[in-house]
Amino acid sequence: MTAIPVELALALRWLRSTRKDAFTSFLSAVAAGGIGLGVAALVLALAALSGMQRLLRAEILTRTPALEIRLPAGTDHLEVERTISREPEVRAVQTVLRGSGWVVAGGTALAVELFGHEGAVPASFPDAAGAPPGLYLSAAQAARLGLEPGAIVDLAAPRPTLTPLGPQPRLLSMRLAGTYRPARTDEIAQAALPLERAEILLGGDRARVLQVTTGDLDGALGLAGRLTASLPAGTAIATWQDLNRPLFFALRLEKTVMFLAVSLVVAVAAIALFSDLSLVASTKRRELGVLAAVGVDARGVRATFLWLGLLLSGLGAAAGAVLGCSAALVLDRYRLLELPAGVLLFDHLPFDLRALDVAAVLAITLALAAICSGLAAVRAARLDPVEALRR
Repeated sequence: MTAIPVELALALRWLRSTRKDAFTSFLSAVAAGGIGLGVAALVLALAALSGMQRLLRAEILTRTPALEIRLPAGTDHLEVERTISREPEVRAVQTVLRGSGWVVAGGTALAVELFGHEGAVPASFPDAAGAPPGLYLSAAQAARLGLEPGAIVDLAAPRPTLTPLGPQPRLLSMRLAGTYRPARTDEIAQAALPLERAEILLGGDRARVLQVTTGDLDGALGLAGRLTASLPAGTAIATWQDLNRPLFFALRLEKTVMFLAVSLVVAVAAIALFSDLSLVASTKRRELGVLAAVGVDARGVRATFLWLGLLLSGLGAAAGAVLGCSAALVLDRYRLLELPAGVLLFDHLPFDLRALDVAAVLAITLALAAICSGLAAVRAARLDPVEALRR
């Protein structure tokens, strides 16, 4: 059997509760429990935030193309489409034309983004994705205008048309083919219509945009670099990361701030650990004096208290991690925290446990505990053995 260091053996002995120092042991349990509760709170907070961000990212990415290529005006978009389609990662290439406009019906005009597309309705229009070309409005807009599929709708664009009465907005009447489910993150509703109809409203000389669908989002990042050399000069390529960069930055910042804020609970518990170790040093003065008299130097005393602090914090952190992970799994599995329907993207609070998050929580907890334990150990090592034995 391998012998353990004397300092560790002494720290383990002081962990046991005796009648004489029961109060000190109680305070040690409180310090370890505080660290455990702080770890559990931090794990739960990060799991909840990760769960909400995961669903939000998924909702955004389903409506975002892997690549969006903006061509210079006058470029032959069909030739560029053929060039891009030769890449093995590419699943589909769709030409789109976008611009501002209005939907007019029953004397009411609603601002929309006119989204002209080539072929079937794109995946960014849920409930209508893959449908035959036609006019598709958001369900909320259709309800507000009192429209049903088959109704005649007027579309207007700010591009003027010269008439005997002077410049007038361009108007186009179309039959409503259906509706789609808008995203709660959409700032302005869109109206999907065939590309040739959008050209009538917005003008055929407007720059085209190619939306590229790939089998792998990560592969799209490398594809963007390869396409740069083969596309016409002046072409702008934006990846799914570029299109959502502000959102992704906000999500990372939110998680960082949450981590730092809840970590203050662990910091307070670590300070309580320092106070507890200082109390232990005070109650063990005679034992420390005896140890110093038999040859245990200040380095050994520091190691003993450092071991004691790490044992207390380690037990508390392990218990807190188990509690936090178990609570997150149960809350997510049985959907115990319900949210008001129709307000957010989800009807219950989701939890997403990530190993890196739990590892970061344990690392910061043990680091804070080690610092506080080290300070308490240095203070205990300054004890004068002669003075301790006198008392």
